[in-house]
Amino acid sequence: MTSSTSNEGKRTIIGFDFGKKFIGLALGQELTGSARPLGAVKAKDGIPQWPDIAKFVNEWQPDFFVVGLPLNMDGSEQQLTLDAKKFGNRLSNQFAKQVIFQDERLTTADAKERLFAHGGFKNLQKDNIDALSAALIIESYFEAQYNS
Repeated sequence: MTSSTSNEGKRTIIGFDFGKKFIGLALGQELTGSARPLGAVKAKDGIPQWPDIAKFVNEWQPDFFVVGLPLNMDGSEQQLTLDAKKFGNRLSNQFAKQVIFQDERLTTADAKERLFAHGGFKNLQKDNIDALSAALIIESYFEAQYNS
């Protein structure tokens, strides 16, 4: 289930900002090191409607997934961290693709700040925040790759 090394540097990634009620999705391009929000899907207690996720996977044909890992500020795990890992494992099994977990501390706050700056309060809708958070998770993954 590892991604092909022949495409290294040109791969497409779908990133996820895991949540109990909504899961944000974003599309990342390794070539440009950038990501853009795609939207959010509803979840019930952290479990999405898998056909909703499949629509994005089928449309964008990602090489692998990046799932944000919600850690406490001191780096320790919490219940949501375990739930995000469970989601990532299900995602990997469902679509037979590699999942990479990425520390997502502060991405939601950053997303809210950016959205507010570009449109005020009306831009702070939940799906906007979750999708932009997913894009920021991908971008932090790219930064970690370039800096390692």
